[in-house]
Amino acid sequence: MISIFAGKGGVGKTTCAAATALYHASFGKRTLVISTDATPSLSHIFEVTGKSKPARVADSLYISELGLDEVRELWNKKFGSEVYDFFSSFVSIEYEEFLGFMTSLLPGLAEEFMVDYIRELDLRREYETIIWDSAPLGQTLSLLETPAMMVEHLKLAPRVYSRLRRGSKPRESIFGVIKRWRDLSKENVDFLCKRVEFTLVTIPEALAVQQLDGIRAELDRFGFRVTGLVINNVVKAPDSDFLKARARGQEQYIRRLREGFSTLRIAELPMFPEEVKGVDRLERVVQVLFPGED
Repeated sequence: MISIFAGKGGVGKTTCAAATALYHASFGKRTLVISTDATPSLSHIFEVTGKSKPARVADSLYISELGLDEVRELWNKKFGSEVYDFFSSFVSIEYEEFLGFMTSLLPGLAEEFMVDYIRELDLRREYETIIWDSAPLGQTLSLLETPAMMVEHLKLAPRVYSRLRRGSKPRESIFGVIKRWRDLSKENVDFLCKRVEFTLVTIPEALAVQQLDGIRAELDRFGFRVTGLVINNVVKAPDSDFLKARARGQEQYIRRLREGFSTLRIAELPMFPEEVKGVDRLERVVQVLFPGED
């Protein structure tokens, strides 16, 4: 099983991913939960202080928070040196500066190569279950189309680029590199379609619900399989005027979500009185996400 938790930032994707991973590991399945968020919190939720990646946090359960260093390694392995050779043939730039330029120009680059990383993990069969706590998803999906856009751009100015390359001897033409990148993107899209299930996470508020509609439309456009929806921070037992007002405000959005996503498995995760941190509190989340399942 490979599952991605998707949604806007701050809606509880990490908590849901951590609880789902804990659930699958409880059956003895070797499970890995990965976070590619710019400010990861998996270690905080599982109360892990070590620096090893992946880190073992329970029987059969491992976590890994992947950042810029890992992305640099993936970029180097796939295309980094070839693309850098091309640009450095006419611009004086160090590789570290070049990497910063690419990641700022293409803000979802890390997520695109993380898809490829997870695809290769799947091929090696190191884990029975992989859970990905993704960064906000819109950048990732748009980046899957970046190689094709770059090819179209290069086609518009072949003479300019040929002059810029004059006197240099790149190991491979930039068109060849981008073609390989485009082929890899297609392979990753195919992987996401055939091997991955998506669970959407949101909160019952206007902006979050509105953004969720856009995310679902993008997933449908690519043909990805969405199987679940988690509505987080639901006020279940209001015992004050403040909470009663919050509960009334949430009702319309919960109703809209249940009507608009009626074909999905829907779970309402209550607003807990304390921070969800540590295995014991995560078990309470597991009970809500997987009710009645032993």
